[in-house]
Amino acid sequence: MGTAPDPRIDDFVEAIRRALADRRDPERAGSQQRYMKSALPFRGVPVPEVRKLTGALLRTHGASTEHTAWVATIRSLWDGAAWREEKYAALALARAPRHRAFAADPDSLDLYRHLVLTGQWWDLCDETAHLVGRALSADPAAVTPVLRGWSREENLWLRRVAILSQLDRKGETDAELLAYAIEGSIDDPDFFARKGIGWALRQHSKTDPEWVRGFVADHPGLSRLSVREALRLLDG
Repeated sequence: MGTAPDPRIDDFVEAIRRALADRRDPERAGSQQRYMKSALPFRGVPVPEVRKLTGALLRTHGASTEHTAWVATIRSLWDGAAWREEKYAALALARAPRHRAFAADPDSLDLYRHLVLTGQWWDLCDETAHLVGRALSADPAAVTPVLRGWSREENLWLRRVAILSQLDRKGETDAELLAYAIEGSIDDPDFFARKGIGWALRQHSKTDPEWVRGFVADHPGLSRLSVREALRLLDG
C-alpha cells in the first residue's frame, strides 16, 4: 500500500505554483528558456524572486518538522514540475535556513542523487552541489565515501557535483577528496567537466594556492580550460 497524500504538502506546493504563475513574464520567459536550453518552459520569474516567494510561503505554511515530509515536499515540487521555476523553488526549499539540519543530514544524499540524475544541467546540479557540501561538512565520514563513488560514475553530473561539493568549505576542504574527485574526470572532454575542475581548483587556490599549483604541475593531463581557470587568481 502506498503512503496517503499529505494535504499540507499539496497545499504548500500548489501555493508556490500559483505564486509563480501570478508573477509570470512571458517576454523574460522566452529568453530564459533559450539561454538555458531547457525543455521545460519558464514562467519568466528571476531566481532571486523564486527564492523570496518560496521563503515567504514557507513562513506562512510552516516548516517541515520531519525529514520525510521535507523530502516529500521537495520531490512533489521537483517531480511534478511543469515549469523550470518550480524546480528552482524545490531547491530553494531544500536550502531554506529553517531546514538546515535536514539539508545537512547524510540521509538526504539519496534525494540529492535523484535531483542530479533528473536535473542533468548546470543550473540545477550546481545548486545541488552546495547542498551536498552541507552534508559533507556535517558528517565527512559518512559522505566522503559516497562522493568518492560519485566521482567514478559514468554520469557527468554526478561527477561534477562530487568535484564542486567543497566550494563553500574554504579551510575545511578535504584536499585528498578534491584531488580524487577531479582525477575521475580529467580525461572527460566535456566542457562542463573541464570547467567544473577549473572552478573547484580556482576556489581552493584562495585557501591553499601552493597546493593548487602543485596539483596542476603534477597532472599534465588537465585540459587547458581547467588549467586556465585553476590558475586565474594566481597568475594575475
